Amino acid sequence: MDALLSQLRAAAEPTRLRLLALCARGAFCVTELCAVLGQSQPRLSRHLKLLTEAGLLERIPEGPNAYFQVPAGAGLVRILLARLPEEEPVLQSDRRQAARIAAERARAASDAFQRDGMDWDEMRALGLDAGAIEAALLEALPPHIDTLLDIGTGTGRLLELVAERTRRALGVDASREMLALARARLSERGLAERCTVRQADMYRLPLADGSFDAVTLQMVLHYAEEPQAALAEAARVLRPGGTLLVADLAPHGEAALLDRYVHRWPGFDDAEMAGWLGEAGCAIASVGDIGGPLRVRIWRAEKLPAHALSNA
Repeated sequence: MDALLSQLRAAAEPTRLRLLALCARGAFCVTELCAVLGQSQPRLSRHLKLLTEAGLLERIPEGPNAYFQVPAGAGLVRILLARLPEEEPVLQSDRRQAARIAAERARAASDAFQRDGMDWDEMRALGLDAGAIEAALLEALPPHIDTLLDIGTGTGRLLELVAERTRRALGVDASREMLALARARLSERGLAERCTVRQADMYRLPLADGSFDAVTLQMVLHYAEEPQAALAEAARVLRPGGTLLVADLAPHGEAALLDRYVHRWPGFDDAEMAGWLGEAGCAIASVGDIGGPLRVRIWRAEKLPAHALSNA
């Protein structure tokens, strides 16, 4: 009862209700929220602190900034926002301002991406069939996924593809530029409420054990210094019985790729992947193969329940 009363008190203020309504539509940083609401940063920071302490918002650090969004389990927020009239002039104005900021964010992200020389698609550069890889990934994933994590999400393309079959999808990436593009992509397509992104190290995910039903790593491991450590961390946040999906290069003899594209590994074979996944508490359920100038393998594994691991 005390926790519920604390949340109700935190929400019972006009500015804080406006903040909840905005952050339920996507992640915003303090500067953006100040621009939407037309209020000072110290004032809004206090409101955000109260909402975060009450568990109605979550604060996601990203470099020098922090983004605020409604956490997945904040059911009270959804109930409160459902009672707010859509035609409320203040909320309509907030939505218009938020749409403008989202458009500016998309343009800035695109400009920064091109200016910094990052407008580059690895699969296209390697001559890979991106459409076939994406189709194979979607087929390997369960038809309905409650929670999905995409490690190394890049511009959020996979989040967009799985949005219709998941309740909540999170993408993590180490690159702030990539995340800016991902946010712009998801916002433009109206997916920011269901699909979110945040900055994170794939070796130290700021996520709870067993918090996802499916985890994906697409064309990530050949850059990893320690692929087995990345797989172990992915398995940690996967629930028992959940799906771990890895798409990456099969072994190849193109040594020049390691220097030209800064690859750490010349592809992976089934035996080493099975060994690493086994150490992480997962078992391979199927393996797919996509031909081309470089072969791509898709390993679908399932996380074993604790009793199966103890008996192994």
